[in-house]
Amino acid sequence: KTCMEKIVENVRKFNIQGLLVIGGFEAYEGVLQLVEARGQYEELCIIMCVIPATISNNVPGTDFSLGSDTAVNAAMESCDRIKQSASGTKRRVFIVETMGGYCGMAASILTFILQANVEHLTDKMKTDIQRGLVLRNEKCHEHYTTEFLYNLYSSEGKGIFDCRINVLGHLQQGGAPTPFDRNYGTKLGVKAVLWMSEKLQEVYRKGRVFANSGDSACVIGLRKKVVAFSPVTELKKVTDFEHRLPQEQWWLNLRLMLKMLANYQISLTEYISGTMEHVTRRTL
Repeated sequence: KTCMEKIVENVRKFNIQGLLVIGGFEAYEGVLQLVEARGQYEELCIIMCVIPATISNNVPGTDFSLGSDTAVNAAMESCDRIKQSASGTKRRVFIVETMGGYCGMAASILTFILQANVEHLTDKMKTDIQRGLVLRNEKCHEHYTTEFLYNLYSSEGKGIFDCRINVLGHLQQGGAPTPFDRNYGTKLGVKAVLWMSEKLQEVYRKGRVFANSGDSACVIGLRKKVVAFSPVTELKKVTDFEHRLPQEQWWLNLRLMLKMLANYQISLTEYISGTMEHVTRRTL
């Protein structure tokens, strides 16, 4: 039997009338596959809701996934410790790799928190104190890997400063949830259950549940400061399945501000879209 047939068999066996799925991009993609199989399997005409929970923050239909705020805070604490470690030496550069897949929200937000400033960094490297911290998302570039940057800095800085690699890895997945994530998780859980209860009453006919409309399978999330439900069939149109993320993300619009804070010589009239370059095939 195929995986889908086994799922249908268990839905029928246990008389499942609704699915509340908590997870990352796989959870969203899995529910989408179940919805698309409704035409073949009537048992899948049930209520489905996805609560996005992943540090990668790459689930379409929400600006924030559960755990992403905690992951950013965990990465911030690690970077602070690395900076404190660097203060014990005058000549050392750290290359820090953050998790997140193709979604670089953690690395981008950390540049605000850690006050990245390329002009200040280059001026400081001209003095007798040559310390620096370079942030890199794990999949930001196919060829400019963390190992490549390490070799580059080690070679160019030979005799001037030494270089160290720090891959945060699963450190970002540990620790107690932040107050934001705790409150956010409670709200999503309550609203998801209430929504499913209302939907079950709407589609309950002749002693059984039959839900085949698009809005019977949704992703719940925070969109523009409002908790909203987005049908997975509509989200499919704005999803990059190759890179496992939404085609547009709010934090990409912060890049212009990042350049300004880092003292890049840019035009104040420049506009940076929230669309991913690797989706539109544009260069940086």
